[in-house]
Amino acid sequence: MSGKEFSLPYSMGEQELEEGLVKDIGEKSSTMRASKKANAAYGHDSGDAYSNTFKPHQHQSLVSRTKANLNSAWREVQEYVAEHKRISVAILALLFLSLFTSAPLIPHIQLSDPKVVIILAANEGGGVLKWKGPQEWSVERSSIANKKQYAKRHGYGLTIKDMTIKKRYSHEWRESWEKVDIMKQTMRQYPNSEWFWWLDLHTYIMEPQLSLEEHFLDHLENATYRTLETFNPLNLPVDIPYTDYSSPIDMVITQDCGGFNLGSFLMRRSSWSEMLLDVWWDPALYEQMHMQWEHKEQDALETLFTTQPWIRERIGFLPLRTINAFPPGACSDKADDPQYFFKNNDFVINMAGCEWGRDCWGEMEHYKALSKKLHRKWWHFW
Repeated sequence: MSGKEFSLPYSMGEQELEEGLVKDIGEKSSTMRASKKANAAYGHDSGDAYSNTFKPHQHQSLVSRTKANLNSAWREVQEYVAEHKRISVAILALLFLSLFTSAPLIPHIQLSDPKVVIILAANEGGGVLKWKGPQEWSVERSSIANKKQYAKRHGYGLTIKDMTIKKRYSHEWRESWEKVDIMKQTMRQYPNSEWFWWLDLHTYIMEPQLSLEEHFLDHLENATYRTLETFNPLNLPVDIPYTDYSSPIDMVITQDCGGFNLGSFLMRRSSWSEMLLDVWWDPALYEQMHMQWEHKEQDALETLFTTQPWIRERIGFLPLRTINAFPPGACSDKADDPQYFFKNNDFVINMAGCEWGRDCWGEMEHYKALSKKLHRKWWHFW
């Protein structure tokens, strides 16, 4: 037995095992190569089988990224509010007042500029020449409330210009020209608005249900007259050469017994309006002519209308009672002329000159009560 060599029964098994291992390794290599090709075809990184199989896709959709950013920002806001409660409450209160109220001295956020902006010349800060008494405060509150309700009802803008800025001009001859400057400021404040309606404090809108568009803006050419043949209280030149009356109307005013009435007038935004306001505000007018012009900026406009065709051709006149009806006592020398004085259902009452010998508070209260009476609902008995 010692001379014989025996081969174990499993010696052949080792060889088969080696062949089997080689075969398995080859098959796995083929499988891996096929997997890499497939991953490459789908845009995956073929160098990292783990990331291809189990790791989430790195390219998130736009919606997912936006949602994640919003959630992160919201968490930061919550953390800030929790840490700074007083500041947060103050910011929220200011935002509410700015968006939903017209409180003074607070910047107001406008989502879009309205078509019409009402400019009310008030004096909320007190007095320029004297401090206001209770009746003067009452007149101002009534006038402001009236304009606020009207603007809100028709979606118009309202800016209340504090006339204490007269102090800016009190040392110069241009005092009383402030409405020209304020008109320019308001056009810059509302860069996308079309019409700007100036109203003096002693005015009251008697027909609040009537919009400006319905009243005359939508048929402006038919509602106005361009030449002075119809009505000419100052006997200005009826016509002057080189005037093109086919031009659009960019300024709407009225005439009373004293000439042009600027207690209630409208201007449309245009290059013409900007030029007119610049010329109207020119120092040559208020410095050289202030001793001759009793009504100052009104006389200046009348002079420009008389001498400048480019100004005359864009001004349209409404009958006085359309936006400027007078109460008894105004234009006293024309007391028998019905075209000046208020009748029921006239649009606006202008208590012009009431501070010179008449009772502003009494007139305001009278017309405020009359407006309520004229528009009382049928089911109200008191």
